Amino acid sequence: MIILIGRSRAGKTTLCQRMNQQDLKYHKTQTVQLFSESMIDTPGEYLEYRSYYGALLVSSANADTILFVQDAAENGTMFPPAYASMFGKPVVGVVTKCDLADERQIEETKHYLRLAGARRIFKTSSVSGDGIDTLMKYLKLI
Repeated sequence: MIILIGRSRAGKTTLCQRMNQQDLKYHKTQTVQLFSESMIDTPGEYLEYRSYYGALLVSSANADTILFVQDAAENGTMFPPAYASMFGKPVVGVVTKCDLADERQIEETKHYLRLAGARRIFKTSSVSGDGIDTLMKYLKLI
């Protein structure tokens, strides 16, 4: 079981849809959602507001792996340094929307995810499918 954590519009839901071979269609995640009994999608507000950090901890209780998801074209990050340490589980970084960013932006995003505590980082594009199979193999979802 994995849980996806990231700010609003980072691409968490679209990534879940792609990994579950569903049609890609945007909708705002309002509550914690379960995808195919192996993925937990969380609302971006759970990361954006410190008062919801407890909700992320509770939501991640049954997860084996935490995915920190960040849009490659985003300026800055919502992930505090060493944020992964609060989970006590393996944390993987996922750079999304790589098809919309240049290499400098992608490297900066990877740097933010490393600072937050992600040990392994994957570059993806849910639209083109780039990097999705590699991520899924690593997570043992295929």
